[in-house]
Amino acid sequence: MKNRPPLPKHLSRHRYHMLLVRLQIELVKLQRSVIERGQRILVIVEGRDSAGKDGAIKSIVEHLSPRDTRVVALGPPSNREQCSWYFQRHVSHLPAAGEIVLFNRSWYNRAGVERVMGFCTKEETEEFLETVPAFEAMIERSGITLLKYYLDISKQEQKRRLADRQRDPLKQWKLSPIDAKAHKYWKAYSEARDKMLDRTHTVTSPWTLVRADDKEHARLNVIRDVLWRLNYPGKHRRLHRPDPAVVFSYNKACHERGLIEA
Repeated sequence: MKNRPPLPKHLSRHRYHMLLVRLQIELVKLQRSVIERGQRILVIVEGRDSAGKDGAIKSIVEHLSPRDTRVVALGPPSNREQCSWYFQRHVSHLPAAGEIVLFNRSWYNRAGVERVMGFCTKEETEEFLETVPAFEAMIERSGITLLKYYLDISKQEQKRRLADRQRDPLKQWKLSPIDAKAHKYWKAYSEARDKMLDRTHTVTSPWTLVRADDKEHARLNVIRDVLWRLNYPGKHRRLHRPDPAVVFSYNKACHERGLIEA
């Protein structure tokens, strides 16, 4: 679309690494504060297949204390979990005092992969969309700070990344039967995403969208956004704000501006 703001100029490897290290130093300051204050931070990272969720999370946790940081990436539910309250298996992974927890995909699987691939019914998806705002409100009332990010990429970029996974022996672990169908079901995923964002973006638990065609800018700006949303002592006075062409709060006008891939 003609109104779509261009992404920033691609960074050199040296420039990217320099900026990343500076932000990771700020993340260490943040974690020190979280531990001292007994805060509980939960970061949800969602997005299309191959959107860069793994890389974004890795850039955040790389230099944080593994004792006080957890990355949760749940597999398919067990037979028992399938017969339990949908949110039940996620609750045990919520952060305790002094912890930062990142969900690499989350309960929002029900509104995306599960719905598109037929792993749940329309009624189960509707029940989820009705109840998740109240569930997240309960989480936040308990004292947990919840941040939700959705990484969005173009159809062309997804195709390129999926092909790269097939060629690169070091990325074979990322391949799955779901990935093989991601491009085929592009439109269905778009419709599921739009419905999810519209129904679960609330004042107390908003969605932050990330244009992730450029992985480096996506990672840097997600970190900047986290740092700006959370208060901690010693925050660098010249810390740059996230680029609004890369990271921005969801609203329906995002479609009109071409900020969300159709």
